[in-house]
Amino acid sequence: MPTSPFPRSLLTATVLLLALPAAPAAATATRPEPPCTAGTAPYQRQLERELRRPVDGVQSPEDCAAIRRLQRRLGVSPADGRATLRTYRMVVADQARRDPAARRGCPSRAYRVVCVDLTRQILWVQVGQRLVFAPVPVRSGRDGLETRRGWHRIYWKHRDHFSTIYNVPMPYAQFFNGGQALHGTRHDLFSSGSGGCVNLTVADAKRLYGLLHKGDRIYVWGTKPGT
Repeated sequence: MPTSPFPRSLLTATVLLLALPAAPAAATATRPEPPCTAGTAPYQRQLERELRRPVDGVQSPEDCAAIRRLQRRLGVSPADGRATLRTYRMVVADQARRDPAARRGCPSRAYRVVCVDLTRQILWVQVGQRLVFAPVPVRSGRDGLETRRGWHRIYWKHRDHFSTIYNVPMPYAQFFNGGQALHGTRHDLFSSGSGGCVNLTVADAKRLYGLLHKGDRIYVWGTKPGT
């Protein structure tokens, strides 16, 4: 019986290679993004200005796509290209984070200060000019139940507080003036107003609760739109 001119090990490797499944075809190319079709919304001009688009207050496909990209960068959901209040407030918070000049309304102190800007409906924490809690959107007291302005001090903290007055949970509550507190809410921050408290998302309220201590100072100024 004639012998193979190739070593047995080489023949075995060849057989194994032939038995392997064929390599998968190249991955299908990423599908093009669907066109952005959201119409004009209430904060059109403000977002056009922020994005350096032509400021005409009328949504175009290019405006829509630019707003959608901005929403994705800021973590706004849904990222649908609409110039909503939610998107605008996230832009305002981001501007205050990036630009120290946008934080001049809050007094600079050597100690920690919680800054609550009622006009822009944002909150941050600073020591001197240094941010220790970046600006986030909030919801303050509605007309007739406005959040009290001026200097305050945190006098009580309660992680799982429940309001018997409004029959709602107040997670991560930090009280600063009577029944008014910084606390989380699962309600929409971008509609109506609170009963006087400063509402944050639950995630932001949790982070703030872990940062602040009893005795920390809060400064509240400005006027909530519509009050």
